[in-house]
Amino acid sequence: MAGLTLRSVHKTYGDVPVIKGVDLDIAHGEFVVFVGPSGCGKSTLLRMIAGLEDITDGQISIGDRVVNDVEPRDRGVAMVFQSYALYPHMSVYDNVGFGLKLAGTPKAVRDQKIREAAKVLQMEHLLDRRPAQLSGGQRQRVAIGRAIVRQPDVFLFDEPLSNLDAALRGDMRMELARLHHDLDATMIYVTHDQVEAMTLADKIVVLDGGVIQQVGSPLELYNNPANLFVAGFIGAPKMNLLSARVEGSDATGLVASSPALTAPLALPARPGLAVGDQITLGIRPHDMVAEDNGAFQGQVQLIERLGNETIVRVALRDGTEMTAALPGQGSFALGADIALGLRPEAAHVFGATGARL
Repeated sequence: MAGLTLRSVHKTYGDVPVIKGVDLDIAHGEFVVFVGPSGCGKSTLLRMIAGLEDITDGQISIGDRVVNDVEPRDRGVAMVFQSYALYPHMSVYDNVGFGLKLAGTPKAVRDQKIREAAKVLQMEHLLDRRPAQLSGGQRQRVAIGRAIVRQPDVFLFDEPLSNLDAALRGDMRMELARLHHDLDATMIYVTHDQVEAMTLADKIVVLDGGVIQQVGSPLELYNNPANLFVAGFIGAPKMNLLSARVEGSDATGLVASSPALTAPLALPARPGLAVGDQITLGIRPHDMVAEDNGAFQGQVQLIERLGNETIVRVALRDGTEMTAALPGQGSFALGADIALGLRPEAAHVFGATGARL
């Protein structure tokens, strides 16, 4: 196994830049997840690491070896795609070992590797079946087994669970987490599903427009988003963002007002802010509480009852919509008035440029 280094990596298609100078260090054994909206460049970056896309400029190293000009099969990587791409006429055993057979691996060695991979993936009882006899999750395990037998330096996953239903995705997330632990492998995983990112990753790389917006652990990104994009992307339900104005600021704290608020909001001090500055308040739905005379007052527009918590969408007095994730099974009604408050220290503050303050 090995780590991975990207230095000033660029990718353009004609005159269109897609990856715009990515610098990234991935240590041996890390599980790193690339997230971002559609078109942000995460799959393109993964394919560049795999050698399936040429690099316009920059350098990619796996371990101590620069692999810019190395063929995909010689890079020491194995890729698992969104599509299982299994041979329907072959058994699971033959599908898992097909790449080894093409590489001329002796039959005894091939058999040992196939059975070891099957044991790791708990699919020893499936080896004689064909893909048509398997569930979606079982087929994905076969695709992962085909990667494991190659014993790569780096595993690459391109949205491997997106074709599965919600329950099966949850099961497969646990399988992948266990697999990462058992193999002590370096894994890079692309997804648009932030739940997958938050539950699987040692480190998340948030991309937008071909640029890395922030790199950090799941809780670092959740608790300290670097900018408005990360704040709005990480977290479910997504963070509420509210335009506001600084009415008072000193070493002890600041006071912010907004047409959406019934009263000014007192917040902890933020350096560099002055009276009159425009800011954006970021408020996690789970940091809001239902309270009489709360600063946020409006009407209930949508209710999602999840059992352990209730998601309430509220239209504030100026038309701004906010989401609150409230504990338990509260007795809310559509169209009813509601007042919400929050802990002042839970508010995130972003400046005019969108950067966190």
